[in-house]
Parts: sequence; C-alpha cells; structure tokens
Amino acid sequence: MGKIKKYSYGVILTIGLAIVAKWISNFIPYQLISASVFALLLGMVLNPLVSKNDKFKSGITFVSKKILRLAIILMGLTLSFSQVVSVGKYSIIVMCFTLFTAFGGGYLVGKLFGMNWKLSGLISAGTGICGGSAVAAIAPTIDAEDKDVAYAISATFIFDVLMVILFPIAGRFFGMSDMGYGLWAGTAVNDTSSVVAAGYAFSDVAGAYSVIVKLTRTLSIIPTVLCFSLINERINAKKLKLEGKSTEHRKVDLKKIFPYFILMFLVMVVIKSTGFISPEVSVAASDCSKFMMVMALGAIGLKTNFKEMSQSGIKPMIHGFIISTLVVVVSFLVQMALGQL
Repeated sequence: MGKIKKYSYGVILTIGLAIVAKWISNFIPYQLISASVFALLLGMVLNPLVSKNDKFKSGITFVSKKILRLAIILMGLTLSFSQVVSVGKYSIIVMCFTLFTAFGGGYLVGKLFGMNWKLSGLISAGTGICGGSAVAAIAPTIDAEDKDVAYAISATFIFDVLMVILFPIAGRFFGMSDMGYGLWAGTAVNDTSSVVAAGYAFSDVAGAYSVIVKLTRTLSIIPTVLCFSLINERINAKKLKLEGKSTEHRKVDLKKIFPYFILMFLVMVVIKSTGFISPEVSVAASDCSKFMMVMALGAIGLKTNFKEMSQSGIKPMIHGFIISTLVVVVSFLVQMALGQL
C-alpha cells in the first residue's frame, strides 16, 4: 500500500491533466493543436506549484518514463510487420542523413560558438536521436557536468514545443501524405513524446508511422554512446599521458543504454501480425495508448521549470535551434528526393 500511495498523487494529477487537455483540444478547429500539447503546456504552468510538494514527484516521474514506454508498447497491437518494414526501410535512409547533419553540423556550430565538445555533442545527440533520453544515456559516458545536461535538454525541449505546434500546420500546407509526414516527424522531431504529439496531431495513421520511425531512430543510441565513450577515453588518455599517469579503458554497460521497450513493442507487433487480435481490441489498445501518451506529456510539463530553462544561456539555445532546423530541412529534402512526401 505504501508504494501505491507514493505514486498515486502524481499519477492522478497526470490523469486529470490528460482529461482537461483532451477536453480543450476538442475546441480547436481540426485539432491542429493536440491534447498532448495542451497537457505539456498545462504541466509547465503548474510546475511552480507542484514542484514544491514532494508527494507528486514519484508519480510524475513514473508516468513520464514508465507510462510513456508502456503506451508505445501497447501501440504495437495496432501495427503489423508490413507497416514496420515499409516505413523502416525509408526511415533508415533518411536517418543516415539527419544523423550526419546533427553531429557534423553540431560540431561546426559548437566550434563557431566556442562551446565545449561535451555540451555541443549532447545537444547534437538530443537533436539527432531522441531528445532527453539520448542526452541522459550519453552524459555519464563522457563525464558531462550537470549544467551541460540541463543546457542540452533545454535546448532540444524548447524546439520540440514549437515543432509540435508547427509540424502539423506545415504538413497540411505542403499536402503531405500520412506516411510522408510520419517519416518527417519521426526523423526530425527530437523527443519521443514530442514525436507522438506532432504525429497524432496530423492523423492517427501518421502518428503510428512517426512512432515506428522514431523507434528505429532510437536504436542509434547504442553506436552513438559507444563512439562518444571512445572519444572521451582518448581525450582523457591524452591528458593522463601528459601528466605521466597510466590509462585505463572505460567500459560501457550496454544493458543500461539499450532501449528494451523496443523489443516489447516488436513482440506486440508480432502478436498483431498473427491475426489473433480482433479489430475491437486493437482500437481499445490504440485509445489507451494515446491517453497514456497525453498523460506522459503532462508529466514532462510538470517536471519542466521556466526559470531553470531561462538560465540555460543563449548560445546553447541558438546551437540547438540551428541544428534542429537543419535536421528538419534535410529530412524534408531527402524525402522529397525519395518521392515519399
């Protein structure tokens, strides 16, 4: 009972936010601004009040991490392998270009702004892979300072808030197909929760496609973490060598960085592909999944402090906006070349 009470306050709060957000979104023409966006904004408005009360903390953290992943896993019951394969093969091509843009462009812009390589790299990872999750996974392997982690997450988060609102509008302006828009959102928007919000704000089909693409993109965390760990080891080795000290190789714990919820998502897709799941169960799973995602966005908003974000500094923000914009443009142009818009 103690554990249930520990999480209950935060969980109930996010459920209330999700209900209010869905109610507000019904008044928006064509639902251009989704319930997820409203949940996020409402959460940010309530942050100064909620953050002062520790009884909400555990539940909010639980929803922002565990419930979001459960929502994505449940979404697997609405998809078949033919959809995953058809979107996945194009997403890998687009992803190669966007990752090169994020890390190559991030390195150059970081040099131009005189930023340290760790902060620049974290922003690029957050932009190119999956927002805060990538930043959190990479930070320990390069011994990043807390302020660098805060800067990187803030830089990518603010851009995501804007993209969640602007992407559906731009998608309709360009007359994009559900698949084309899903590819665009899945490869260009940063955080998983923001991809979900931007995708479903366009259509349910586009939302499903965007999540598949985003999950494929998330897998790049593993080689990226290994590369950053190697770079950090070499830099530290040079410093130790100059100091006349011996060097030790740092090991990366793959168990801690591998996104196992993706495997569960694929298991659900296998079950759906067998034909054992009825259309009614699939629809119910979809509705439940989307509501959980709105809850998760509300939880993320509740954890976001306006004052802390404003103290992050202007250069990291500009860096994040430049790289994010480049990724958005490159993703769009590559898909145009592939004829997938």
